[in-house]
Amino acid sequence: MANSYGGQALIEGVMMRGKRYQAMSARLEDGRIVSEVEEFTLLSERYKIFGWPFVRGVFSMFDSLVSGMKAITWSTNVSLAADEEEEELTPMEIAITMTISLGLGILLFFLLPVVIAHFLQPLIPGTFLQNLFEGLVRVGVFLLYLVLITRMKEIRRVFQYHGAEHKTIHCYESGEALTPENASRHSRLHPRCGTSFLFIVMAISIFVFALVGVESFVWRLLSRVILLPVIAGISYEVLRFCGKHMDKGWVRVIAWPGMQLQRLTTAEPDLSMLEVAIYSLQKVRAREEDPALDPEYQTEDGEKKIEP
Repeated sequence: MANSYGGQALIEGVMMRGKRYQAMSARLEDGRIVSEVEEFTLLSERYKIFGWPFVRGVFSMFDSLVSGMKAITWSTNVSLAADEEEEELTPMEIAITMTISLGLGILLFFLLPVVIAHFLQPLIPGTFLQNLFEGLVRVGVFLLYLVLITRMKEIRRVFQYHGAEHKTIHCYESGEALTPENASRHSRLHPRCGTSFLFIVMAISIFVFALVGVESFVWRLLSRVILLPVIAGISYEVLRFCGKHMDKGWVRVIAWPGMQLQRLTTAEPDLSMLEVAIYSLQKVRAREEDPALDPEYQTEDGEKKIEP
């Protein structure tokens, strides 16, 4: 395996990301696959300090949020463009939506557990027990949220594409030929998944927040937001380590809860979804490795290679 790739599920598609390029692919209602490839530069490459351990996690998360936002915007507009009655979302509309979503995420998964734990403080004395209870509430809220959204048909299809992304990357990392049939035999769970990262964040937060007192309700709320970069930095290093050392038994034990959580955020894809994921991966590989890997690569005699 020459390169390391990651990805993200989109609306009826998949984004695959390498070191310098990301490819976004989606299937239209008429069955065609459309794609777009973008070049990017990581913040850690622009500024060396952003690549330091425990610092790089924060800026890696920021890079992922920006690239993810672009990819979701692209797939949303591709979907809307197919419907003549719908207008494409403007960058401002997308930015407002993402800002609101991020704010609601912090409110739901970080501040609401604080409120619940604070009001039950007389029943759960002690700083560590309070933070442990708060962490358990946080995990419970997150699990409930995932269970509820999996009931939505549109989200279910996104989770299927999430599974297609993982299976395709597993297939590539195993050195097998990238075909939907080969990819379908692989696991839909992957150690470098963002879902695992979120679980690690929730686990690490219990220990980090234990350093903060629970007497002041206002400070307790503020600390959950202020300390998020610290938690993200530590969690990134843990995820990075686990991803590189899954051959060790004790590492698999640490990674197991986050891997199992992916059973909620991924679903078994069909072969057509795997085809889109492979198409996207081959598109980004064509930019980072060899142009001939492009599924639409045109040879010198004018012939086009259509299959992934």
